[in-house]
Amino acid sequence: MTATSRPSAERPISPVGERQVAIRTKVTVSIDGTDVSVLEGQTVLDACTAAGVDTPTICYGPTVTPVNACRVCVVEVEGSRTLVPSCSRPAEEGMVVTTDSDKVMHSRKMVLEFLGTSSDVSQADDIMGWIDDYDADLGRYDEATTQRMTDEVKIEDDLYIRAYDRCVLCYKCVEACGEDAQWTFAIAMSGRGFDSRISTEFGVTLPDSACVYCGNCVAVCPTNALQFKTEFDLRKMADWRPEDQTITQTVCSYCGVGCNLDLHVQDNAIVKVTSPSDHSITHGNLCVKGRFGYQYVQNRPSA
Repeated sequence: MTATSRPSAERPISPVGERQVAIRTKVTVSIDGTDVSVLEGQTVLDACTAAGVDTPTICYGPTVTPVNACRVCVVEVEGSRTLVPSCSRPAEEGMVVTTDSDKVMHSRKMVLEFLGTSSDVSQADDIMGWIDDYDADLGRYDEATTQRMTDEVKIEDDLYIRAYDRCVLCYKCVEACGEDAQWTFAIAMSGRGFDSRISTEFGVTLPDSACVYCGNCVAVCPTNALQFKTEFDLRKMADWRPEDQTITQTVCSYCGVGCNLDLHVQDNAIVKVTSPSDHSITHGNLCVKGRFGYQYVQNRPSA
């Protein structure tokens, strides 16, 4: 850049000490008739959220890359031939978005009916709520023309279970195990069509796989297809009572990183450990010690 040249107007830069940092410009988007401004690079879903519009999402999560698998977040964009997934479509200046048209509502209803027909979503509170909101009929399709996942629950350790009859193939666990968090790549999509499953390499058991038991896949699962063994056991005994649980936030004591933990406590016992997705250190992710190494807290002998 010569002494007389100027930075591009499309990507202005600001000097900070000896560095120059790009300034993100804003774009204005119309959401159901209301203009909202979001940063360049943010999505239509971000604009919907800024406008106060509650948009259903399943394969989207704040800590994982959206893969456009569920299509329940679709919206209508003026000039677009088809409905677009709001979770991954970048917001553009002047974009006109409709989230509550008949076309959008009908599409979301059908997606929920398909998911509820092929998988057990009874433990997915958000999905069950949307099924009611969109008046989706899970018995709409003839059983003779549909195929439901009937995999048996895989119990291979005392940490978490895999119940693939609840899986809606959202890919969130694959992303969390891969580049978005753990970089372990212990699980991936296997099979084709109705035989598609999330699987370990060559279908081996979890203890024989590359899994490091961080539990980050469990944390992002929207349907309880991946579930803490403690929760699974309590549900089996009809004693899982989230309404009676307290959540205490603390800092993991195993190392000096400073990961925040949310301890879910029922009947004075820790039943599972999660981490806030908006925490600047963990972003919802933990290691095996932080996620599962809490037994010493409740098993410590009394004085």
